Amino acid sequence: MKPKLARPLAALKRLLPGEITLAASVLRQYAGDKWFAAHPPEAVARPRSTKSVATILRFANRHAIPVTARGAGHGYVGGCVPLHGGIVLSLERMNRILEINAGDFVVVTQPGVITATLQGDVEQQGLFYPPDPASRKESFIGGNIVTNAGGPRCLKYGVTRDYVLGLEVVLADGTIVRLGGRTHKNKTGFDLHRLFVGSEGLLGVVTEATLKLLPRPPYRANLAIGFSTMRAAVRSLHAILRAGFLPAALELADAFTLAAAYKRTRSERLRGCRAHLIVELDGQRDSVRGEIRTLQRIVRAQQPLFVEVGLGDQQCEAVWKIRREFSYSLRDTGLTKLNQDIVVPRSRLEDLFAFAARLQKKHHLQFACFGHAGDGNIHTNIMVDFTQPGAKRRSDAALDELFRQVVAWGGTITGEHGIGIAKKRWWPLAVPQTARELHRTVKRALDPRGILNPGKFV
Repeated sequence: MKPKLARPLAALKRLLPGEITLAASVLRQYAGDKWFAAHPPEAVARPRSTKSVATILRFANRHAIPVTARGAGHGYVGGCVPLHGGIVLSLERMNRILEINAGDFVVVTQPGVITATLQGDVEQQGLFYPPDPASRKESFIGGNIVTNAGGPRCLKYGVTRDYVLGLEVVLADGTIVRLGGRTHKNKTGFDLHRLFVGSEGLLGVVTEATLKLLPRPPYRANLAIGFSTMRAAVRSLHAILRAGFLPAALELADAFTLAAAYKRTRSERLRGCRAHLIVELDGQRDSVRGEIRTLQRIVRAQQPLFVEVGLGDQQCEAVWKIRREFSYSLRDTGLTKLNQDIVVPRSRLEDLFAFAARLQKKHHLQFACFGHAGDGNIHTNIMVDFTQPGAKRRSDAALDELFRQVVAWGGTITGEHGIGIAKKRWWPLAVPQTARELHRTVKRALDPRGILNPGKFV
C-alpha cells in the first residue's frame, strides 16, 4: 500500500465496518476485468447502501483518493481496472430489485442485480426488458448502464440508454442526486440522467435505476440460414429490411467463427458453412408465423445452403444456444482474441468483411467476424498467437488500419464495450478535438479533483 494512503484507508475502514477490505488476497480479485490489464487497488469497498457510497466518495474526495466503480467485472476494455490504485468501489452487495410495477411498466433496481435475473423476474409478470448483452447471465444491470450495453435485440428495441427513465447517482463529492423519473415521457429540464449512461464510471456512481418495461411479446420465431458466401448472406439481410421487416435480431457470422463453433458444438448445420444468418421475429403468434413464411421466400432467392425454422421459445433458444458459443469457440482455438465491437453504416457491411479479409492477408493474422449485423455492429476479432515473432506489432498495425477505415466510412470504434483502456489510443481518432474538450469540461464540472476512474479516456 502507498504509505500516504495507509492512515486514511484505515480510518475509512473504521468508519464503515464490514464494508472496506484491505487484504491483499481480496485486492487481487478486483484488479481487472476480461481485458488483459490489471492493477491492484489499495482497498476494496463493498457498500450495502447509497448512504455508504456517499460516505466513501465524500471521504475519497476530501483525501484525493482515486475511486474506480465496479460491476461484475465482465467488461472487455479494462474499464474497471484501477490504474491509479486507490479504492475499488464494488456494487455487488447492492443487488435487490426494489419494485416491479406492471401498471406503470417500470422496474426499480439496485445496480448489482444480474441482468438475466432482472429479465426473468419481469417476464414472470408478463413484462419485457429487451437489452440482452451476451454476458447477461453474469453482468450487472449497473455495468450495463454505465457502458450503455446492447445485444442482438437492440436492432428492434434499442440499447440500454433507451430504457433508463431515472437514476440515483452519487457524485464525486458524495452528493446524492435523483435524475429523471418513472414516467415514459419527461421533458422537465435537461436529460441529465442519460448523461451518466455510457459514462464508464467517470462522472458518478449509479446506485439505483428506474427502467422502462414493455409488454412481453407472446410469441417468437426465427430462421437459421447457412450460405456458401458472405455476399449472399449480406444481400439477404438487406432484402429483409427492404421488404419492410424490422426483426428483433439479425445476427451474422463468418467462416472462421463457424468452423470454430462446429469444432465446439458439433452442430451439423455449421459444417462447410461460409456465412450464417439468424433472423428472429416476435409479436403475436399468427402474424409471426405468417411473416416467417414470407422471410423464407425472401432469403431463398440467394440460394442458401439451408434454412431452418425455429417456432416458439424452445426451438428459438436452440438456435441462440449455438450463437452464444461463438466467443467460447474462438477461445478454444488457443489464439488470443482481440475483441473489437466496431460499428459501420449498414451499407458498408460487405465492405467491412472484404476489408477484414485484406487485413488478414496483409498482416498474416486470422480475423473472426460475427455479431449484430442488423445495426452494423460487427464484433471484429483479431486472433493472435503472441508467441510468434512480431505478432504484437502486426496486430497493432492491423487495429490502426481497421479503426481508421471504420471512422472514414462514418462508423465508430465501439458500439457496446466502451473506450476503457483498450481503445484509449484511438479516442482522438474517433472523436473531434472540440468534442473531446467538451467531455473534459463535463468531467471537470462533476469531478473537479479527478478522483473517479482516473487514467481513462477523459
